[in-house]
Amino acid sequence: MSLFQEKITTACAKKEALFDESLARYALRSIFAGAFLTMSTAVGIIGADVISTQFPSLGRFIFTFIFAIGLVYVLIFNGELATSNMMYLTAGSYYKQISWRKTILILLYCTLFNLVGAIILAWLFNQSFSFSQLTDKSFVINAVQLKLAKTDWMNFIEGITANIFVNIAILGYMLLKEEVAKFFIVISAIFMFVFLINEHLIANFASFMLAAFSPVEQIKGFNLVNVLRQWIVVFFGNWVGGGLFIGIAYAWLNQTKTKHVES
Repeated sequence: MSLFQEKITTACAKKEALFDESLARYALRSIFAGAFLTMSTAVGIIGADVISTQFPSLGRFIFTFIFAIGLVYVLIFNGELATSNMMYLTAGSYYKQISWRKTILILLYCTLFNLVGAIILAWLFNQSFSFSQLTDKSFVINAVQLKLAKTDWMNFIEGITANIFVNIAILGYMLLKEEVAKFFIVISAIFMFVFLINEHLIANFASFMLAAFSPVEQIKGFNLVNVLRQWIVVFFGNWVGGGLFIGIAYAWLNQTKTKHVES
């Protein structure tokens, strides 16, 4: 058995056991994951606004770097993130370690409580002084308007590429032994998809909720139908990127009868 298959098998068994043992505990792990990404998003937003007053071109760079730290928190503190579970559970179903029905159920449950975590932290941050100063020129407002203006096809394709980057980070963290190397691959991979403004569902939960609770009242395109449209399309794009392009691809590559395995 390859190291990849061993890690996938172990992870799926753990996730299924946690889910079956206590839905409340699994929900809390998912809430934490959504909260951690919302925390780094919130700090990145303020950082971008502050630096942009002097150096406008650096705002996007600052936000991207700070946001990437959120995934490190998720990995260190064992949060349940839907977009990484797309890789783990899809590969596990391919290996017949977990049923497709259970994979879909866990993904939907995890996604829901990632959103709950984002809502809770977004509301808390918007009670603070820093977020009471947001305007229609703020980084987060412009970012949300840009995302909501994208076509379904663009959201779907960018959802695929975003979760390829995310699960490269997850794979690196899973397979590498040196802590410094783990940190580097996570930060670098996440930096790349965020800098490209690609679409990651849980990151969108964070930015959309921070915008929703902000004092800015008129956000172009921000209505329930348009938001749900964007989230649903990105969900499936993320699943294709993480589940097919990384999960099933690496599962298939490691099903070789030779001594050579990909990881």
